[in-house]
Amino acid sequence: MRTLALFKNPRFLVMLALGFSAGAPLPLVLGILRRWMTESGISLTEIGMTALIGLPYSLKFVWSPLLDNAMPPAFRSWGRRRGWLAVIQPLLMLAILAMGASDPVLMPLATVSAAIAVAFLSASQDIVIDAYRIEFLEEREQGLGLAFYVWGYRLALLAVGAGVLALSEYTGWFWAFAYAAALILVGFLAVWLGPEVLSPRPPGARMGLGQRIRTALIEPFTDFMRRPYWLAILLFVALFKLGEALAAVMVTPFQTQLGFTRVEVAQVGSVFGLFATLLGALAGGWLVARLGTARALVLTGLGQMLSNVMYIWLAYAGHDMGVFYLQTGVENFTDGLADAAFLTYLSALTSRAFTATQYALLSSLAAVGTRTVGAFSGSLAEAMGWPAFYFMTMLAALPAMGIMLFLLKRLPPAEPAGRPAAALVD
Repeated sequence: MRTLALFKNPRFLVMLALGFSAGAPLPLVLGILRRWMTESGISLTEIGMTALIGLPYSLKFVWSPLLDNAMPPAFRSWGRRRGWLAVIQPLLMLAILAMGASDPVLMPLATVSAAIAVAFLSASQDIVIDAYRIEFLEEREQGLGLAFYVWGYRLALLAVGAGVLALSEYTGWFWAFAYAAALILVGFLAVWLGPEVLSPRPPGARMGLGQRIRTALIEPFTDFMRRPYWLAILLFVALFKLGEALAAVMVTPFQTQLGFTRVEVAQVGSVFGLFATLLGALAGGWLVARLGTARALVLTGLGQMLSNVMYIWLAYAGHDMGVFYLQTGVENFTDGLADAAFLTYLSALTSRAFTATQYALLSSLAAVGTRTVGAFSGSLAEAMGWPAFYFMTMLAALPAMGIMLFLLKRLPPAEPAGRPAAALVD
């Protein structure tokens, strides 16, 4: 009965709604934009450059001190956290509407500008929601509150990723984007009804901007650089997702050129793919617990790399729904597996004194490949063709695998007693 009462806690419903609002914009600036551009006849090279639109998600720590300390320009009576969310969310809705009202062929600059605005406002919303979540929930509620947030986030990926693609078949792109903009109201309702947190900071915490930036960015890095093989660690984190990044940016034009409709992509890629990812994440967590982080990281890293063989099979199979289901299932399942082990390893790399900041910086570094090198995937795909391109994405994962084996042998992550962490890499 006490467990059931926890699930009825209105705090968790607020987290569910805010997670939904945080996840809703992401598919718009990634897969949906690329699908729209591919159907509009825009070249793969130009589509590949859209990876740069997501850079705000990797750089959000730069302006987080402003949102953390300054009062919002409006809704000040709602408090700092809720006030900033009440400012950001309507602007985010307008940016989504502007994106849907543009045309990537007739107004490419307007489309890209609106997409950048969506990414920036979405990343800003993430900053404030994370701070609100930590301050809003009691210590014993943090774990379950985060679980509600993640499920809200995943539901939004499904509602927008599949919903916009399916709806656009019947209403056109503008009304599909209007539907996505309206979903942000779920988060705004939670902000309106949710209480403001009272988080009085001790006088020592009210430091100047320069001191805050030094504490937030410089000190965590200097602490990190004191450990052995720190450069190899950073290279591994940056390169681990490189092959996946190159492959993922081209998934939408790849599927479109093979003749898969928006409804088919929504059905297979969004709905079925989401459940395959969640299943992979659960299996990855079990592997980490069963085999240890080191063994799990090796096995899941190999699985993630080899899963790109399925793209090559689909390239030769063409518009084959059976192969499409199989490719999507294998890719998403292995990605979920690898993410579970990789994120566990990242957590083990952080110092207790700078856990939040170092983890944020490491996770941002892990996304750099998608936001930068991924921009060149379109020109590579045009030059090489789909089978050769996806074979190349497999080879792109080899440097990270080599660095990973080097690190696991010399710096094995802590494991429960009786479990040799580096047994697979000796």
